[in-house]
Amino acid sequence: MPVTESTLDVSIVLPVHNEAGHLADELDRISSSMDASPYSWELILVDDGSTDGSAAIAQGRPHTRVLRSERNRGAGTARRFGTEAARGRIVVWSDADMTYPNHEIPELVTALGSGDHIVGARTSEQGTLKVFRIPAKWVIRRLASYLTKTDIPDLNSGFRAFRRDVALQYTHQLPAGFSCVTTLTMAFLMNGYSVEFTPIEYRPRAGDSKFHWLADTRRYALQVIRMILSYDPLRIVLPISAVLGLVFVAKLGYDLVDKDFRPAANTLLLGFALLQVLVVGLLADLVVRVTRPPRTVPPGDLSEEAGP
Repeated sequence: MPVTESTLDVSIVLPVHNEAGHLADELDRISSSMDASPYSWELILVDDGSTDGSAAIAQGRPHTRVLRSERNRGAGTARRFGTEAARGRIVVWSDADMTYPNHEIPELVTALGSGDHIVGARTSEQGTLKVFRIPAKWVIRRLASYLTKTDIPDLNSGFRAFRRDVALQYTHQLPAGFSCVTTLTMAFLMNGYSVEFTPIEYRPRAGDSKFHWLADTRRYALQVIRMILSYDPLRIVLPISAVLGLVFVAKLGYDLVDKDFRPAANTLLLGFALLQVLVVGLLADLVVRVTRPPRTVPPGDLSEEAGP
């Protein structure tokens, strides 16, 4: 039976930028595990402007499609291209740098089951400058957990499997850089879809890292805030308003007692600032509600029970 879009189980999207030194080993590892699995599959290698012949290594391999960009557009853009070109019911994201357990992709898909999204949560931190990376990632993860009301053990893991039909609703929001993984996690959570986490082993990468701890960490933090402002702005605005309100009330009380019921100019400015933050937050919340799509793909755990 020929494999078509309706019968294909899994599409593996693999962004590649100058990974020729170890790419063949990575592709062999993926192919061996998928061939031994019960799933029909394809591998979409997105060559993101490589200059070392990475695309040629993948050409002609069974089950493999190669999308090539002449210039480097970023991992997020590569993953978006691959996801939108995928034909499988389930899309798997991973990397080609030997860090993720790509031989466990079939197990990851099985663990997803009828769910919406599953993320491989890393049990160790690799890379340089851990003294800066670990605290920064912890703060961003705690912020994202608070804003999404969900415990997120790993916010930016690139090893994950998810329903393609759900993800296609949000691929237009994916940024060009590494924060695309953060965006997809939060897009699922903020729209009521399930995101499960399963522990995975994370190994030191092969080749040179493209991750810049300071610039990319800043992008992660900004993307978390941007996502919340896109879906639930009051989750940020109301705590800020509460703090401003407490300061305003305390300052106003002090002025009324100490200055014979004459509020100081800076107290009035503080009150106007509080009013502006509240108005902007309410307007942002209104825009979010008005611009929500009228229909969304139902979550995987929604079913209809037969009547008596």
